[in-house]
Amino acid sequence: MVGIVIVSHSAAIAAGVVELAREMGGPDVALEAAGGMDEPGHPLGTDAVLVMAAIERAESGGGVLVLMDLGSAVMSAEAALELLPEGRVSAALLCEAPLVEGAVAAAVAARGGMALDQVAVEARGGLRAKAAHLGVEVEVVEGAAGLVQGERPVVEARITITSAHGLHARPAARFVRTASGFDAEVEVTNVATGRGPASARSLNALATLAVRQGQDLLVRAAGPAASEALAALEALAASGFGERHGPAEPAGPPREGLPVGPLEGDPPPAGSALQGLPASPGLAVERARRYDRSELEPPTDSAGEPDAEWQALELALVRARSDIEQRLGTALRRSGEHDAAIFDAHLLMLEDGAILEPARRSVEGGVNAARAWSAAVAEAAAALREAGDSYVQARADDVEDVGRTVLGHLLGTAGVGPVVESPCVLVAADLVPSETASLDPELVRAVVTAGGGLSSHSAILARSFGIPAVVGLGACALTIADGTLVAVDGEAGLVHVDPDAALLTDFERRTRDRREAERDAQERAHEPALTADGRRIEVVANAGSSDDVARALAAGAEGIGLLRTEFLFTERGDAPGEEEIEAALRAVASALAGRTLIVRTLDAGADKPLRYLPQPEEDNPFLGVRGIRLTLAEPELFSTQLRAIVRVAADHPLKVMFPMVATLGELRRARALLDEARAVVAREGVAAPDRLEVGVMVEVPSLALCADRFAAEVDFFSLGTNDLAQYTMAAERGNPRVADLPDGLQPAVLDLIRRVVEAAEARGRWVGVCGELAGDPLAVPVLVGLGVRELSASAPALPLVKRAVRSLSFPDARALATSVLGLDSAAAVRDLLRGDRG
Repeated sequence: MVGIVIVSHSAAIAAGVVELAREMGGPDVALEAAGGMDEPGHPLGTDAVLVMAAIERAESGGGVLVLMDLGSAVMSAEAALELLPEGRVSAALLCEAPLVEGAVAAAVAARGGMALDQVAVEARGGLRAKAAHLGVEVEVVEGAAGLVQGERPVVEARITITSAHGLHARPAARFVRTASGFDAEVEVTNVATGRGPASARSLNALATLAVRQGQDLLVRAAGPAASEALAALEALAASGFGERHGPAEPAGPPREGLPVGPLEGDPPPAGSALQGLPASPGLAVERARRYDRSELEPPTDSAGEPDAEWQALELALVRARSDIEQRLGTALRRSGEHDAAIFDAHLLMLEDGAILEPARRSVEGGVNAARAWSAAVAEAAAALREAGDSYVQARADDVEDVGRTVLGHLLGTAGVGPVVESPCVLVAADLVPSETASLDPELVRAVVTAGGGLSSHSAILARSFGIPAVVGLGACALTIADGTLVAVDGEAGLVHVDPDAALLTDFERRTRDRREAERDAQERAHEPALTADGRRIEVVANAGSSDDVARALAAGAEGIGLLRTEFLFTERGDAPGEEEIEAALRAVASALAGRTLIVRTLDAGADKPLRYLPQPEEDNPFLGVRGIRLTLAEPELFSTQLRAIVRVAADHPLKVMFPMVATLGELRRARALLDEARAVVAREGVAAPDRLEVGVMVEVPSLALCADRFAAEVDFFSLGTNDLAQYTMAAERGNPRVADLPDGLQPAVLDLIRRVVEAAEARGRWVGVCGELAGDPLAVPVLVGLGVRELSASAPALPLVKRAVRSLSFPDARALATSVLGLDSAAAVRDLLRGDRG
């Protein structure tokens, strides 16, 4: 990655520019300040030795860009280059770009993986307004589509998008990050519609392609790492972008609510029922409270100097980033990583050239920053709304939400969203994600909107926050007067206005039943999960980061049954060191305070690529080098993680688990490396544990079929039912044409679980489940009946999983499990379980 050095006469200015650039470029960019003199107090001036030292610190293999303010700063930088020992840095370039704007642009470009000369071109973009004023032409390469041109070799590939909603915000964000990680220019075209090409570095440009599930992308790349970029993008798509899979929504007209027009007529009469779209399940009866968003109007007066206007916009972008990061944190605490990723996409929009470049051109043309930004946002949102796909159209709301956040800071009137002081049903024209994220479920009992659709990010957040919501009612929703009693049925999509006594009684009964079940589950969430006849089932949580642990414990987790350590290895330019891994694992173990912790070793591969560990292209990454196969092929990387695990296990109860094991040979080689890691740590004087419990994830049918032989060599098994179902049924979860096959309740999958449990019990071992099936209360009776002793699920599911366990007797559960094994399909199993549940 290119490093950046800021040279200024003032140490404070240099430090401030570095701080601003780091906010925009991120913590991974090597930014160094060289300001003031090397004397007490750092008086004004520049020092060639300080600059030389900063260049050496900033070098990380990609060269160093040096930006200077004026006068002696340039001379000191030139002298620093002469002082540098030969070979100390790969390349260093003094750049005439403006200090602040150039530093910000360079940091973003460096973070995107551009080469040194490209970073310099981006930095010089800040000079265009000055150059135009002086009549000097400056050549600048725009970050637009159509980059793959000229005589350079071009490689291309077709990629099929299998995510349920196509290339929407979260997978598109991953696509952009992956493409930006290579020294290649990449453009994308939607083969089915002909839309494109679009730059793979622009989130909004990708969104305008309106890519649905099952459609193909033509991806073309040029540059030194073009083939590697294509391979990584193909692997990313093959993995489903890490998304939850399911059938796509049917193609056709947008599934949005009625357009909101001028209000006409009287409020709905008492007893009427308004039909909308069921956006979030649940029931609520409360008084209506209207929320009207205040509109932000950019000023029409003339702009100041272009440089000053652009600096104002850059400052607003930095402040907006802070706001969105706070929303991300809130969403992480309340709904977990998957839904919180909505705000990851919002952060990427702050860097999107499809918005920033038009805004920059307008500012250079004399338009004030607020109006230039508003126009660019409006243009990007309009392009999304032109798509014939409701999911893509809904992304326009996200663009406008981010745009409004930035505009608020430009105008000095940053909004705070709805202010609610007492319980209510919130009625609005529509809500954007930032407003939904600010809602308190204790006060906002339900949401009713005139506009919006099922695929909007606000609807997704409402579901994850547990707030019932009905959307798309049309303008009639806005005629509901403040204080009107309304009954909201989020499952049916109905809003009852001034309901009669009979309907209120029915709502009260249904609400009471639901709340009693949830209250019982929550009140007893921290109690052990015992069946009616006293069989103990350990209920633990899956965690994908250290932040997940606190949420899991609050939800009643008895420990962590699956710690996915990929969070330590992904979205970075190099592998973590042993000390970093140890510190992260120790923090998790300390937070658990002696509770169960099962650490899964790195589960990566061609389907989950690591930027710093490129893998050869594979025809089918799901059947290639992934999981334990990859770590065995990279023993240095594997041993580093194993030594860190051993160090933590010396002080905390910790078990280790190997993923994607298919043969006994793989298990034995992994155990040999673990024994070697224990020996290394012991030689260093660390009290390594005498024995470390070792388990395997059962994801490959070959392991399940040979479970009796594995049981002699492991301490426990943990069933990854997502992959086990996929491999057993030879059906990829993201393929809509076979979406009904890879179901953990398929009798064939359940029979494999039975075989593993029987083999484990014969050797005195235990079996857990850490796939999605463990968090499904409907499946709990079958899993318990098959003999599973541990269930590891996402934190929100834990209270209801425990409640499901307590509703069982083990003999009845075993009889139920035996009966479902004789059925023909997962659908038949689910029908029987629903009938049995009553």
